Amino acid sequence: MYETLVVGFDDSLSSKAALIEASNRVRKHGGKVIMVHAVFFDTEEFGIAPDQLDKRMKIGEKACIESKEKITSEFGIEVQSLLCEGDPPDVILDVAQGKKADLIVLGTYGRRGLNRLLMGSVTSRIILDSPADVLVVKKPCTECTGEYASVLVPFDGSDFSKRALNRACQIAKQDSSSVTVLYVIPRYEEMVNFFKTESIRKSLMQEAEKIMETAREFAAIQGIAVKTEVTEGYAPDRIAEIAKERSQDLIVIGSHGYRGMNKAIMGSTTERVILNAGCPILIVR
Repeated sequence: MYETLVVGFDDSLSSKAALIEASNRVRKHGGKVIMVHAVFFDTEEFGIAPDQLDKRMKIGEKACIESKEKITSEFGIEVQSLLCEGDPPDVILDVAQGKKADLIVLGTYGRRGLNRLLMGSVTSRIILDSPADVLVVKKPCTECTGEYASVLVPFDGSDFSKRALNRACQIAKQDSSSVTVLYVIPRYEEMVNFFKTESIRKSLMQEAEKIMETAREFAAIQGIAVKTEVTEGYAPDRIAEIAKERSQDLIVIGSHGYRGMNKAIMGSTTERVILNAGCPILIVR
């Protein structure tokens, strides 16, 4: 399914977890891992201390060599590493495109407050512009197995959610995973002056059941029997909550590929799920 995996690596614990997750997956299912370490060149910073660029490049090179040796020793697979100068999101995206990557793997922990800006500047930019699926790993290195026994798929009947469900079915075939398809009915009364009558509630539930039937039929064509669940609330929060309640190993969500002005609204769904979920999230292109 994934033949070329590009891993964003900065020697942090979260990026090491991403590397281990990717390596485990390649060891079990084949493919190759390309580790990318980017050193950003800040003209103002390095203009004052020009030797810092060389020092950071050497530090990055050392970290890459050590990690490659560890992966080869522990997993028995060869890892290609690339040390590049440039803004990390741009470098990772360029490498992924140049290497025709199927998957970009990133590590992040649910950052809060001002640190959300850091997540937005790297992970969000990559998700928005990636030519491939993106896996965001949110767990310690010791829990990274590269396998997913249970998969949660938010589904609304759109083409984007169908792509996500299709990918989840492929994963289920590889890992013998159980797949749960989730539809969240919006609480319109919380967004506008909207009164939900019993008739309207019944209509919304009927529509939800049609969407779930679409999901069951779609998955059945792929040879996978899925569980379905309908709930109400703010979709990003409910997705993260249910994933935690059900101890899901992976969330597979479709990417709407926002561009330009619409980039701002990506944070209302995918980014919020990434921030709040406790398990890895696979964003499908």
